[in-house]
Amino acid sequence: MGLLQEFKEFAVKGNVVDLAVGLIIGAEFGKIVNSLVQDVIMPPIGLLIGGVDFKNFFFTLKEGAIQAGPYTTLVEAQKAGAITINIGTFITTAITFAIIAFAVFLLVKAFNSLRVEKKKD
Repeated sequence: MGLLQEFKEFAVKGNVVDLAVGLIIGAEFGKIVNSLVQDVIMPPIGLLIGGVDFKNFFFTLKEGAIQAGPYTTLVEAQKAGAITINIGTFITTAITFAIIAFAVFLLVKAFNSLRVEKKKD
């Protein structure tokens, strides 16, 4: 059986469509979780720890060549060409990852509990 024929059978079985649907839904789920973290979870956490805006929580390593600091926002620092360590962005991304990983864990756990285990004879 040729490689082209094998690919045709693979594609016709629906595996490609299932994969595409899974990728699209996964990408959109990631956007929802990202918004949840950035817009709902992080603002109260920032407020509780002293009014920190995680979008602008960064350290300047080197001032920009275009404009000297101090910079009030990360966007301002980036436009000035400053070199920064973006702690707030990292923390937000780590929390987003943890939520997505937990959701995938729950999904796999639910799927595994639905599978009927074969009894050993």
